[in-house]
Amino acid sequence: MPGYQFQSPNKLIVEAGAAARIGDIAAALHADSVLLVSDRGVERAGLLERPLQHLRERGMAVELFVEVEADPSAATVEAAAARARACRADCVIAIGGGSPMDVAKLAALLANGDVALDAIYGVGNARGTRLPLVLVPTTAGTGSEVTPISIVTTGEGEKKGVVSEILLPDIAVLDAELTLGLPAHVSAATGIDAMVHAIEAYTSKRLKNPISDCLAREALRLLGANLARVCTNGADVVAREAMLVGANLAGMAFANAPVAAVHALAYPVGARFHVPHGLSNSLVLPAVMRFNLSHAAPLYAELASLLLPAIGGSESARAEALIGWLGDAAARLGLPVRLSQVGIGADDLPQLADDAMLQTRLLMNNPRDVGYEDALAIYREVA
Repeated sequence: MPGYQFQSPNKLIVEAGAAARIGDIAAALHADSVLLVSDRGVERAGLLERPLQHLRERGMAVELFVEVEADPSAATVEAAAARARACRADCVIAIGGGSPMDVAKLAALLANGDVALDAIYGVGNARGTRLPLVLVPTTAGTGSEVTPISIVTTGEGEKKGVVSEILLPDIAVLDAELTLGLPAHVSAATGIDAMVHAIEAYTSKRLKNPISDCLAREALRLLGANLARVCTNGADVVAREAMLVGANLAGMAFANAPVAAVHALAYPVGARFHVPHGLSNSLVLPAVMRFNLSHAAPLYAELASLLLPAIGGSESARAEALIGWLGDAAARLGLPVRLSQVGIGADDLPQLADDAMLQTRLLMNNPRDVGYEDALAIYREVA
C-alpha cells in the first residue's frame, strides 16, 4: 500500500452555545484586533450579535466584514484582506457558510501583503504566514472549517481553488445553536452536499486512505440518519449537532482524499447560474454516480448499507439502490432535481461541459475518466 499523509486543524470544539463565548476562543490565540467575516444573511439572522458582544467584552477591537456573496469573487477576497490590513487585525474569525469561511482563510493569508492571490491558485502554491484563524460554520454542509481549500470565482463560469495546508484553521468550532434557524431547503441542500463529500472521498482515485475512509463512512451514517430529522424539525439540536459533526467528518475526509466529478460538474452550474453549491452538487450527483458505476460499484455497494441497513442483493443492485436513495432524498426534501428547474436550458449545456473540463484538479480524482462528451451526456441526463 502506498504511503499517505493526513491533515486536520489543530483544535476542534463541539459545543452548543460555543459561539457566544468566541472571545475566550480568540483570547487563546492572543487576539487583540479581530476581523470578523460573515455575510448579510447571517447578520440579518442575528447570529453575530452574541459573538460580537463577547469579543468586545473581552476588550478586543472588532472590524466586521459582511460583504461576502455566494460564490465569492476574487475582488471580495482582496477587499477582506485589505480590511484586515486597515484594522491591523491579528486574528480572523469567520461565522457563516462555506463562502465566508473561504474568504476568511484567504484574507488571513493575504493580510500580511507578502503574497498575491493570482499567484496561489492550484495545489501547494500558497506559502508564507497567515493570521490566526477561527472558523465557525452556520450550515452543516461544506466542511470548509476543516479543509485546506478555498474556492474563488475568478470569472464568468470559472472557479479556482487555493489548496494548501496553510489554510487549515487554528480552531474550528461546531455550535449547533447557530444552525437552528436554517430553512428546510437549505438544510436539505447542505446536507446532501456533505454526503457528496463523503461519497467522493470514499471513491476518490487519488489519495484515498484508511483514515479518510473511516471518516467518510461515519459521516455518511450520521448524515443519512439525521437529514430528514433536521428538515422536519429544525429545532432538534441533537440532530443539528449530528449533522454538523457529519459534515465536519466528511470535510476531513475530502481534505485528504479529494472530491471529483460531481464537484467538477457542479462548479459551472453555480458560477454561471448562481445556484447554491449544495444544490448544484445535488442536481448532478445521481447522474455522475451512474456514470461511475463501471468503476466504483463495489465502493458504492459498501456505502449503501450505511443508508439502507437492511439492504441485500448483488453488488450492482446495492450500488444502484444507493444512487436511487440519494436521488429520491432530494425529491422527498423538496429540492429541484432537474437543471431546467433552476433556469438552465438545453442550449446552456455545451458551455457547462466546456467549463467542467477546466476543473482538472477535480476530474483527475474521479474513478472513471470524464471527457467533454461524457460531461455533456451527464448534464443532458438531468436537464
